[in-house]
Amino acid sequence: MTESAPLRRLARRVHVRATLRSAGRRGAESLPAVIQIVVASVVSYSISHYLLGHPAPFIAVAVTITSLGLTRDARPRRVFDNALGVAIGITLSELLVFVVGRGVWQIAIVLFVVLLIARVFSPNPAFAVAAAVQSAIVVIVPGPTGLVFTRTLDAVVAGVVALAATALIPRNPNKDAARERRRLFAAVDEGIGSVVDCLRDADEAAGELGLARLRRTQPMIDAWTASLESAIAVARISPFLRSRLPELHRDVRFLAAADLAARHMRTLARRTEFLVRDGVRRPALAEIVEQLGTGMRLIGDEADDPQVGGSARSLLTDVARRLTPSGIVPDGHVTDLAIVLMLRPLAVDLLVGTGMPIDEARALLPEV
Repeated sequence: MTESAPLRRLARRVHVRATLRSAGRRGAESLPAVIQIVVASVVSYSISHYLLGHPAPFIAVAVTITSLGLTRDARPRRVFDNALGVAIGITLSELLVFVVGRGVWQIAIVLFVVLLIARVFSPNPAFAVAAAVQSAIVVIVPGPTGLVFTRTLDAVVAGVVALAATALIPRNPNKDAARERRRLFAAVDEGIGSVVDCLRDADEAAGELGLARLRRTQPMIDAWTASLESAIAVARISPFLRSRLPELHRDVRFLAAADLAARHMRTLARRTEFLVRDGVRRPALAEIVEQLGTGMRLIGDEADDPQVGGSARSLLTDVARRLTPSGIVPDGHVTDLAIVLMLRPLAVDLLVGTGMPIDEARALLPEV
């Protein structure tokens, strides 16, 4: 009991520090989005209030915030769809209020119609909720006397400002994509390292660890895909980020290589975990897997230093030319030979990741 109390206090301190670091990192990563939303909301309010003369254009601010959001996906198309959907909901609300007036049953009609149309318009439940909330405001809170469809106009202003903010005050999504890329390549590298240990030391536990690490890569692949698609979409319309398009398109190639490599290595990890149960060490297989892992690591490094790309292609070309069962494990069991055959498509995918045409990469493989 006397030892468990200090351990519990230490665990609590570690947990608190980890939570604080996570919170600080989350705040720092959200800072560009927060600045973008604040600036765009002020601009929307100013246009509606000072230029159009609307006394309390809260819809302009609300729609701006809803359209931009704090999500990872900052694509202009998403911003446009959100703004358009909410604007349609507000317009329907104002039309229904004009026809049926305000009251309890009118609120029910407006919410029913807006929620139903919003669900048809977008698969995102949060979008339907946001449209319904602002439609309820239209029904419950009276608009300016003598002014018709002012809130619809405020929603249009907000949508235009949100799109302009996406281009002129970008969130630097390529930074998010780069962060996700480094996380993914590091995770795949750790997984490959465990598979190498499994083969070299006949360590079944290392194979299990490698498989567990490689299974965790799928959410990273999804996160990088979302960040990369968002970065490309924003860069296409932003004068400040357009010069980054070649770099981002190159990252698409890296993403495909990392995705395929992770899939291949998950299959390989399952096979090697079973293979080493006989207690036999396989240094030749471990060496070839390690070399492929080094090529994978060099592909990741190329994103930060393009000069590394030549090294990755040179190494992988040499490995591909040696990938025959007779060349790697001439006296191996049929299961060992199967591992070598599984490595051949992995080598091709990694060579394609260096920019080599797929037919040229396949031609490097010796006949079996």
